[in-house]
Amino acid sequence: MEKLLSVTLAVMAAAVVTVVPSIAQHMQPSRVSIEHLEEARALKSPLPDSPDVVEKGKAIYHGKGTCANCHGPEGAGDGLVASQLNPSPRNFQHHGFWRHRTEGEIFWVIKHGSPGTSMVGFADQLTDEDIWALIQYERTFAKGHGHGRGMGPDGMGHRGMGGGGGRCDREPCDR
Repeated sequence: MEKLLSVTLAVMAAAVVTVVPSIAQHMQPSRVSIEHLEEARALKSPLPDSPDVVEKGKAIYHGKGTCANCHGPEGAGDGLVASQLNPSPRNFQHHGFWRHRTEGEIFWVIKHGSPGTSMVGFADQLTDEDIWALIQYERTFAKGHGHGRGMGPDGMGHRGMGGGGGRCDREPCDR
């Protein structure tokens, strides 16, 4: 009986080691700490979707926000200092980025930073309105693949890879 239990546990451990990296590769963890996640997900932009707001966000992204230094001029996560950062900066062009988080989560990370990454908080440099405008501009990098409001009421977006139906169309979602 003890040997059967040992073998069963060994098989289960092997399955976890094999499956978990595969799942983790396609899931994008929230960068908001768990104690603030519900609050962050509830945040909604007070700004209208408009070309004027996008232009303001663009000026912030390439100016005082210094976003392009890490995230790149086109939001691909390939800025001048990106190769020196671990983990790499988020790629705003990838639709998985927008489908896995709410605009409130993105707002929270820009304002407060992201523990365990090089993303610092900008609360002392950007107003809340600046951050919301910045998010509207960053959405333009996705070219219609996501609107930054992608998570459902259960807090989960789609799962992993696959064709259509809100999935990452066979592309890893962690880019």
